[in-house]
Amino acid sequence: MSHPETMQAVLLTGHGGLDRLKVRTDVAVPEPGAGEVLVRVGAAAINNTDINTRIAWYSKGVTEGTTGEGGAAGVSGADEGDASWAGSALRFPRIQGIDVCGRIEAVGEGVARERIGERVLVEPCLREPVGWAPYRCWFLGSECDGGFADYVAVPAVHAYRIDSPLSDIELASFPCAWSTAENMLTRADLQAGERVLVTGASGGVGSAAVQLAARRGAEVLAVTGRAKADAVRALGADRLFERDADLAGVLGPESVDVVVDLVGGPVWPHVPTILRRGGRYAVAGAIGGPLVEMDIRTLYLKDLSLHGCAVLEREVFANLVGYIERGEVRPLVAETYPLSEIVKAQEAFLAKGYVGKIVLVPDALYA
Repeated sequence: MSHPETMQAVLLTGHGGLDRLKVRTDVAVPEPGAGEVLVRVGAAAINNTDINTRIAWYSKGVTEGTTGEGGAAGVSGADEGDASWAGSALRFPRIQGIDVCGRIEAVGEGVARERIGERVLVEPCLREPVGWAPYRCWFLGSECDGGFADYVAVPAVHAYRIDSPLSDIELASFPCAWSTAENMLTRADLQAGERVLVTGASGGVGSAAVQLAARRGAEVLAVTGRAKADAVRALGADRLFERDADLAGVLGPESVDVVVDLVGGPVWPHVPTILRRGGRYAVAGAIGGPLVEMDIRTLYLKDLSLHGCAVLEREVFANLVGYIERGEVRPLVAETYPLSEIVKAQEAFLAKGYVGKIVLVPDALYA
């Protein structure tokens, strides 16, 4: 199967505002190296990490949360030397896009040619480049080029064959958000019958966490805006709370087994109070603010466990693919845009007026 020499891609030319995104049609199609496959991208979703990486929010010098204004124009205080997921400098230009659904177009040395034509979801957390070291990896679209392009080359072991009637757009809504949510629930060891609180429940990861927690048989409490409450309830939430709710006052002390937090900031002060003794806290986002205070005595006197969740546990992505293939979870796509309208799509993403995911489609495939 042949492929062209050049492709459409969005190049991130440096840290900063939306003007750093450049749509090009003359970018060289990558060649798959040994152990790699070349995937023709069918669709790629937008995530908070795309914004945070662009504006250098991961830098320790940034103390504010992710806002619409900061996401569009950039943030202050960043040190570009530690502004990636890996805590190091990013190399530019970079093709972002951590969510990829597509088909294998070519294979590198050591990969069976029979894989050509497979429909795949790409695991966003790439352990292969660093030799499967514990809690070390590259992230697609950060340490290596991602899916905001017609083609992307990835390690074959991270391209998971998927058999599903869902469209590429629907499937592209799963990889990053859903594997993040499943990883949080896995790390926190959420069990049937337990009570879990999910913050930011209308976003990509939050809405996935609601479905996945309900799938496990947990009682799901969700924090979301009033306008999105019905949509989040339909995903499986048992009780809903507004973003500014006094959670500690309403729920009471020691009332929750697990907290799945994507917000940080103003939510955090409630967490040590509402968690039961032996409770577990899992975090994979801090859009409300990254800096919080805690009385460490509460941590040890209540035997709490805190889980930072970035690198996926080995079984998480394979399990997620199984859930999708068996129809145990359903995608939630809010809007789609052609890849050339990535700025417009990110503006819509930053406005937060939707529930679920916003997905990009290469212009050649956009109908």
